[in-house]
Amino acid sequence: MSTRYETDVVAWANEQASLLRAGRFELLDRDHIAEEIEDVGKSEQRELASRMSVLMAHLLKWRHQPERRGASWEKTILAQRKEIAYGLSDAPSLTPKLQETRWLEMVWAKAVAQAVGETGLDCFPDTCPWAMEEEVLNDDWLPDA
Repeated sequence: MSTRYETDVVAWANEQASLLRAGRFELLDRDHIAEEIEDVGKSEQRELASRMSVLMAHLLKWRHQPERRGASWEKTILAQRKEIAYGLSDAPSLTPKLQETRWLEMVWAKAVAQAVGETGLDCFPDTCPWAMEEEVLNDDWLPDA
């Protein structure tokens, strides 16, 4: 039985895994397997970007709405930092993203959009004012008002 990638990707993936395990390399759909492997890396990058933007949005809210600070925001900040650290320990090749200007600009833009949407404020800086490792990812750091 041959399942087409375009028809049912889950059945296709299971079939490809079985072929690999059986050593039936001549039957493998190499092009689509290569695409799927590349997509795993892209998915990890998107996950890191998503967590970073949530973290930064909460740091922005913490900084600009001191009267609304609470345990919920603090727990979200801590949880995102822990998830980011865990993700980077599983995929250390993503660490350079934290210094990549273009990537950080995209993450910051998402964080600002989220913070604006959740606060109604439009006073946030155009670029991230905080150092990544020393501040943003530091469990002991929160921005002051």
